[in-house]
Amino acid sequence: MAAGSVNPFLSDSDEEAERRTDGPDKRRSPGDVAPGLGIGALSPHTDSEPGASLLSSSRTSPGVESVSVPGAAAAAVSAGGSGETRLSVDAIAAQLLRDQYILTALELHTELLEAGRELPRLRDYFSNPGNFERQSGTPPACKEPVLGPAGQLNRTGSISTLDSLDFARYSDDGNRESDERVAESDVRMQERKNFKSSPEIQEPIRPLEKRALNFLVNEYLLKNNYKLSSITFSDENDDQDFELWDDVGLNIPKPPDLLHLYRNCGASPPSPRDTVDVGVGVEAGELPSSPGTPQPSMNTELPQQAAVVQELEYQISLLNSEKKSLLEKIKKLESDMRFLKESISVPPLVTAAKSGRLPDPGPQDNGQYLDIRRSTDQDDVPDGPAGDISPDPDLQEAPAVRPQATHLTTPQTSPHTKLKCQTSQSKAPVEFDQPNRKLSAAFHQALLSFCPMSADSRLGSEVSRIADSAESVTLMLGRCLPHIVPNVLLAKREELIPLILCTACLHPEPKERDQLLHILFNLIKRPDDDQRQMILTGCVAFARHVGPTRVEAELLPQCWEQINHKYPERRLLVAESCGALAPYLPKEIRSSLVLSMLQQMLAEDKADMVREAVVKSLGIIMGYIDDPDKYSQGLELMLLSLGDPSERVVNATHQVFIPAFAAWATELGTLQSQLIPTLLSRIEKLLKDGEHTLDEHRLHTFLSALQSLIPALFAAVLQNGPFADRARLQGEAPPIEVTRFPRPASPLQDLATIVGSREQLAILLQLYDHQLGHEGTTGWDSLLWVVNQMLPQLIDIVSRINITSGTSVHEFSRFFWRLCRTFGKIFTNTKVKPQFQEILRLSEENVDTTTGNGILTKATVPIYATGVLTCYNQEEDRKLLVGFLEDVMTTLSLSHATLESLKASFVELGANPAFHELLLTVLWYGVVHTSALVRCTAARMFELLVKGVNETLVAQRVVPALITLSSDPEISVRIATIPAFGTIMETVTQRELLERVKMQLASFLEDPQYQDQHSLHMEIIRTLGRVGPNAEPRFRDDFVLPHLHKLALVNNMQTVEAKRLDIATQLFEAYSALSCCFISDELMVHHFIPGLRCLRSDMEQLSPEHEVILSSMIKECEQKVENKSVQEPQGSASIAASLVGEDTRTKFLSKMGQLTTSGAMLANVFQRKK
Repeated sequence: MAAGSVNPFLSDSDEEAERRTDGPDKRRSPGDVAPGLGIGALSPHTDSEPGASLLSSSRTSPGVESVSVPGAAAAAVSAGGSGETRLSVDAIAAQLLRDQYILTALELHTELLEAGRELPRLRDYFSNPGNFERQSGTPPACKEPVLGPAGQLNRTGSISTLDSLDFARYSDDGNRESDERVAESDVRMQERKNFKSSPEIQEPIRPLEKRALNFLVNEYLLKNNYKLSSITFSDENDDQDFELWDDVGLNIPKPPDLLHLYRNCGASPPSPRDTVDVGVGVEAGELPSSPGTPQPSMNTELPQQAAVVQELEYQISLLNSEKKSLLEKIKKLESDMRFLKESISVPPLVTAAKSGRLPDPGPQDNGQYLDIRRSTDQDDVPDGPAGDISPDPDLQEAPAVRPQATHLTTPQTSPHTKLKCQTSQSKAPVEFDQPNRKLSAAFHQALLSFCPMSADSRLGSEVSRIADSAESVTLMLGRCLPHIVPNVLLAKREELIPLILCTACLHPEPKERDQLLHILFNLIKRPDDDQRQMILTGCVAFARHVGPTRVEAELLPQCWEQINHKYPERRLLVAESCGALAPYLPKEIRSSLVLSMLQQMLAEDKADMVREAVVKSLGIIMGYIDDPDKYSQGLELMLLSLGDPSERVVNATHQVFIPAFAAWATELGTLQSQLIPTLLSRIEKLLKDGEHTLDEHRLHTFLSALQSLIPALFAAVLQNGPFADRARLQGEAPPIEVTRFPRPASPLQDLATIVGSREQLAILLQLYDHQLGHEGTTGWDSLLWVVNQMLPQLIDIVSRINITSGTSVHEFSRFFWRLCRTFGKIFTNTKVKPQFQEILRLSEENVDTTTGNGILTKATVPIYATGVLTCYNQEEDRKLLVGFLEDVMTTLSLSHATLESLKASFVELGANPAFHELLLTVLWYGVVHTSALVRCTAARMFELLVKGVNETLVAQRVVPALITLSSDPEISVRIATIPAFGTIMETVTQRELLERVKMQLASFLEDPQYQDQHSLHMEIIRTLGRVGPNAEPRFRDDFVLPHLHKLALVNNMQTVEAKRLDIATQLFEAYSALSCCFISDELMVHHFIPGLRCLRSDMEQLSPEHEVILSSMIKECEQKVENKSVQEPQGSASIAASLVGEDTRTKFLSKMGQLTTSGAMLANVFQRKK
């Protein structure tokens, strides 16, 4: 395992053992000390070292599991003092564990607990359930546990089970599940009971463990066709999604299935190349023997022995190489110890001055830390052979067990002593002022021991060491960050991003770098916008530093792992990372792996914000891709993005994707040959397939894409013009008018950005206008394609649009407006307008009055008027627009053609207040025209214009014109003004204006000359029924209802049955609309109900179906009036009336749709439910 990595299967008990080393002997009673035995014999050193020698340390070299060195205990004891030697309790415990006398060791552990002298070694051993999973079937002599640095039995990965996994250690929010852990004191109180009842501690199952086991159990049931059991099991755990491992809540890959775990959890012997037990310096009597085992035959034994010999030779070579490296380290440590001894006994600077030389530098760090805990008080170490550092087996094992910290600690070392002699390889020793006192060094040391410092824990060991190089800092951060991140608040974890990235950049170990980048992408469970931006900034900095190879090998796998993460914020981070890292990836990866990742996310992700980020990243990829074979894939992705149901995704497509893709198509030469023709052909196909029902949404999609391509098309025309070679900046660039181009939807559609700079654009524009105005377009292929191919195809498409589709007319008008504004006034006047004018020949011959299919009745008229003629707003342009509209109005009127194209033009232009004066000028031309047909058309156009014009213009321009037309000699002209008068009553609020209009309408109804005007009465009733519900209540009560009542009475006396039916039908529609309004009791009794009765008398003879509905309406109204008379308080009368009115409206509208029902059913249409 690499230095500094976090192993979730190891506990921190080794550090605890070091912290508690001094504890037991300080509590030992004097009776425990044998006569004549020195105090050093019972020091922590002699308590711990024999056990450490008796228990072999774990080794990380390949193929070697443990190395046992017997006899080291005796050497350690003899070094401690003379006289009678006595093994410490820790050494006895170590020997019991080594020989697998587990029950004896447990009894010793219990006795020590009851005596208040807990032994860390036994506590750690019996606290690990994994120590009791391998006990069966192995005799004590041949089963030596592999113990860690502090004596506990560390669990290896092959025998780890789910109960030992610390899943919470790697959870997203860093919660260590502390509340689920059993308190240490409670475990100690229960240890004896637990071990007597069960060989394994039965801890309560944790929530994450339960969810993981549930997932594996359900997976096992499904694989083995226990489907009913799986369904039942799923129902009992309905809070868990068994189809998604991420739902468990762990940040680890899915473990193997239960069968795999079961097969690997036993005590099956490992292969010879995996683990080999090697004994060094063992006596013959200590070798394991199994006399009961039958000996195999020589034929089968020889090949096996040859393989074992070969394996052992391989292990010997490894051990020899490791031995050499360890001996070199020992020599370096010896020189370091001698230097530290001199620096402690004499002030460093004084020693250097007396000897005339600087101290020898310490050992090279080799990527490790300079451990200042090595600088211990060496005054108690005697000179000569006894004080030299011998090749102790434990010391040889130390670099392999903990390569980041090499310790040399004497029994008298205190935490303060470990910290007091910091040295550095790059700096001279620091001089401290020495007190002029005569206190002994031991007294000083004992005095400083009262300072609360600890350097024995994992964190303390890191704090007590100071890095001596940049590489050491990197290694330290690699070890510490995995422990720091889970304990930092989620809201502040972005503060760790610089540390994580710097460490990931500089760390020498690939495994550690991968772990750090994994931490970076999992730093925050659901990162917000600012946090994602910070992570992306760090990723870009990392990519710039390490280069494309490491970006591909280290960053992209992190993105790929989270492409299907359950949180959209994490998938959003992946989508944004693909775009941000695009410039720093190898070009082959950009056009293959990254493009495929984004395509998958665009097609499958359900979150709008993720797809939006995907589209933006695709745009960035299109700016860096250089593989022409990917063009078709890019076009497919563009069309897919345009068809996305989310508006924000479509906006991102227009702002980023299409401009970038258009720039690439321009480089490939496919913008005019493939991209734009593809969109035009799709629009043509759409119009051909939707002759009856046009898909306006798809039409908008393709047309908006074409509109987004206009800047790129014009840039291609500029850059490929005959003047391109002369486009060099000489002197000051000519200014560009602010309104020269339409406002771009994004910076990528700004022509200055596409061309390169505003100065370059100004020069190109100057040359472009000069070329068009004076030199012509000969040889200008890109512009000729626009004029000769694109424009004719667009005009043909426009002529096939349904004129009643206001949305389509508006979309094409905006497209032509942007096209003409972008290509300029000269291009519009010389290239666009002539093509439209050639088609729109303003003559009566150009209108087919029989079929109504003339070009002037098509959408070409409003699109030319609103999309081309309104591009520029100078006086000559306005005159041209006014003249065109006057000619169209005149031509359509005189040819008796439909006015839909003219109405569409007025509606589109009337939406912009800047054209209201212009439209009124056109209508006034119609008011004073000599032809009654033209005056009639002008009167009908006022109805469309009144709704958008302010009341001042209505009072000053509209009403006088309508009053003039209302007195026209032609009755048809007067009738044509009635809808416009009604619209004024519906929209205007000025009292005086309303009175004038009401007087004019009253004159139509009360003037005797109009009594027999059937058409006028029809138009009046239709208008009153339309504006009555929306006009002010006073006008409805005083004018509309009384006059409708009068018209109904007059119609009863009509002798012509056809006219009577026409008036009755219009009255029925008017009363139907007014029945939805609030009508007072007085009006209801005097006008509304009598009018309905008159209408019913007409319908009895003319339309029995309507008569049934009218009878129900009359009954409802009568009941409403009767209910009001017995209703409670006046305060609730208006509320009740409104509720009744609403009920009547709802019922009536529902019955109106049933007029086609058979006569037998109509009798019960308005019956109240019982």
